[in-house]
Amino acid sequence: MLHARDLTAGHHPDTPVLRSVSFDLPTPGVYAIVGPNGAGKTTLLHTLAGHLHPTHGTVLLDGRDITGIRPHRAARAGIALAPQGRRLWPSLTVAEHLTVTRPVRGAGFSVEELLDLFPPLATRLRHHGHQLSGGEQQMLTIARALRTHPQLLLADEPTEGLAPHLTGHVTTALRDLPTRGVTVLVALPHAHAATALADRVHVLTAGRLSDPLDPHDGQADVLLRDHLTLTPAHPK
Repeated sequence: MLHARDLTAGHHPDTPVLRSVSFDLPTPGVYAIVGPNGAGKTTLLHTLAGHLHPTHGTVLLDGRDITGIRPHRAARAGIALAPQGRRLWPSLTVAEHLTVTRPVRGAGFSVEELLDLFPPLATRLRHHGHQLSGGEQQMLTIARALRTHPQLLLADEPTEGLAPHLTGHVTTALRDLPTRGVTVLVALPHAHAATALADRVHVLTAGRLSDPLDPHDGQADVLLRDHLTLTPAHPK
């Protein structure tokens, strides 16, 4: 579905964060990018979502060249971003978040379907964004992204700082999305979370991406730890 070739990107052309990154995301599935802080995970997701323009390389979605596409056009093409830090509107209620965001492709997820996917939100519909717990905010961030009816959901550290039972809610929902026609690319800082969630795992370190690893392979955890331990976190 999505093919990235030789992507180089960063906020400053002279100091790229991503360096010739290439990978494929067949559909459907859940795929993980694992790496330490500063490795380039957010830069990669923002480049795919149109928030950053690559200085080199190409991105194809279903055979269509979307390299450097603007964010609103990326949404129309079928890409949605659930950003790190959530970025909710504090003064809007849960219900308003889910109704002000509209599908840009077809019918999309209904509010009822999203509440079925994230049951804790059903009792919080009248609460404002700033009144929610961290886990509830994260669920709402993903639900808001899904309202646009994406083919591909980019989720940036969706379990960051969450209590275990809320992590379970988020993980279960992400695992269910391929059955609903949504492929997921998730950025995570730790190997154990990725191997529990994803069908394939890439390690991103120093702006470079490893070959895909099968998390069901008994050696995957060892290989992931080796990649994360032996490779510097920050691009040079």
